[in-house]
Amino acid sequence: MNKLLPLFFLLISFADFNVNQNQFIARQGQVSFFSYTSVENIEAKNNQVLSILDIEKQEIAISMLMRAFVFKKDLMYEHFNESYIESDIYPKANFIGKIIAFDASTKDTQTKIIRGKLSIHGITKEIDIKTTIEKVDGNYILSGNFNVLVKDFEIKIPPILSSNIAKTISIQFRFQYQPYED
Repeated sequence: MNKLLPLFFLLISFADFNVNQNQFIARQGQVSFFSYTSVENIEAKNNQVLSILDIEKQEIAISMLMRAFVFKKDLMYEHFNESYIESDIYPKANFIGKIIAFDASTKDTQTKIIRGKLSIHGITKEIDIKTTIEKVDGNYILSGNFNVLVKDFEIKIPPILSSNIAKTISIQFRFQYQPYED
């Protein structure tokens, strides 16, 4: 029951994204980010990302809790959630997009652009994400990486700490989808 609750909220959030036989689900998608600085690199991973892929409509929806990111240091986790992302106010990040020119009939690996809207920290931006799409044993694997600018999502960094946080954050993702079953 507890695992179905996030799926329920995702489906309500994307009301026009109705589940059918052409849909696939990734219940434990992986998203990580990396920030390089001269002082200390910041890296975190989230293995609890929920995503639905609609092959017929060529659409994708992703939802993740920001507090599910795991850091090497507890202090990084605390600063990320309390000072920068403000997870109490903005608990989730979401992405809704469309795969451009996807061919579901091919078994070859495809590199496609997913064009959509990324919402982080209460701000929504349109982005294009270059994505590798593999079909393995009737399931789909989507992976790739992209960069976001901290300023685009109005994340405030105190001037004294600006050298400790990169202005561009590198994000990597990997989703293994299986057919959705009621």
